[in-house]
Amino acid sequence: MSLSRPDLIRDDVLDNPAWHSLTGVHAALAEGSGLGRRYRPDVSIFAGVSDPHDPQAWRDLADVVGPGGTVLITGAGGVCSEGWEMVSGGEGVQLVDTPRVVGSQDPEAVVLGDADVPEMLDLVARTEPGPFGKSTHTMGTYLGLRHEGRLVAMTGQRMHPDGWVEISAVCTAPEARGRGLASRLVRAVTADIHARGRRALMHAAVDNTSAISVYERLGFEVRRRTTFELFRAPS
Repeated sequence: MSLSRPDLIRDDVLDNPAWHSLTGVHAALAEGSGLGRRYRPDVSIFAGVSDPHDPQAWRDLADVVGPGGTVLITGAGGVCSEGWEMVSGGEGVQLVDTPRVVGSQDPEAVVLGDADVPEMLDLVARTEPGPFGKSTHTMGTYLGLRHEGRLVAMTGQRMHPDGWVEISAVCTAPEARGRGLASRLVRAVTADIHARGRRALMHAAVDNTSAISVYERLGFEVRRRTTFELFRAPS
């Protein structure tokens, strides 16, 4: 299934996706108020501020994080308020779906839930697709593929800025690579996103050229470069 009217969905929210997700669809998973919020720590390490250039937003976030606490923020571009420290960071690309992206359900894909968390965490530990906690799967639908009963591939939905759903945790066990499992799951998750009348987005490290090439072959296109930075609150 493909999305018929992607032009009706705003893309400016993608410049600050975590903030728009935390104050929108994922408000029930958020902690904090005012101009700075974060996901519950068991859900995600991501946080958001309304405007990285606003000192009050960082003060509000510090109230939530606590002295010396750390959060991951996307799109801040190295900007933070006095007292905050950037611990580490890297560049990424943000990709969005186009009319060329065709979602398709996969009859072998299974919906993953609470009972699958130990296997999901094991797969993440072996493949390192990005931050993933014990409750990350509650952010949206996560699908998996099994071989001889064992989970060998997984993909799911993370941030939900208005009108969009981020496809994340795209990972395949080393022994199952080269079979196109990740592409199958991306198409299946995309089908679910399109069925809800939303568009899909993805993020990848700027140097992960192999993954970016796969996503582009599926019909995604790079919208912008962005940043992923770990910040520590004032102590």
